[in-house]
Amino acid sequence: MKKADSIRLAGIVRESIVDGPGIRFTVFCQGCPHACEGCHNPETHDFAGGNDISIERLLEEIDKDKLLAGVTFSGGEPFCQAEAFACLGREVKERGLNITVFSGYTLEELQDMAVQRADVRELLELTDILIDGPFINELRDLTLQFRGSSNQRVIDMNETRKTGELAIWKG
Repeated sequence: MKKADSIRLAGIVRESIVDGPGIRFTVFCQGCPHACEGCHNPETHDFAGGNDISIERLLEEIDKDKLLAGVTFSGGEPFCQAEAFACLGREVKERGLNITVFSGYTLEELQDMAVQRADVRELLELTDILIDGPFINELRDLTLQFRGSSNQRVIDMNETRKTGELAIWKG
């Protein structure tokens, strides 16, 4: 697979405790096709917004924090930059960190995309926890861990791959 060298970003959060388990470095990508009404990050929707940052620079920032449990890819829609996030993901895994990915696509939609796109397939394979599905304002629930609406699932991708059946993350 080709190696991407940069990601179009809306921003980062160096230490987050709301974007997955443990202390996380969260990367918010720029660009999202879903445009969910009530989105928490509407400034990330415009594909022309944000700034390009090298994957090497992101890794330098990740490497500074020895307290991190993992890295979260959020957005925007990370699967719109699947090649770049897969490149970053490979490096994150080499550092022994886990990966959580937020996507407005469902796992089933991503699996369908992965049939034709190796970058989507690789990013899915690198993902430990997937929070999937669009945010639906009518199903908004502030009591849910790591997600905004009750239709979204927190999927244990390692267990899902192991058993071949969808496994909800139990924390």
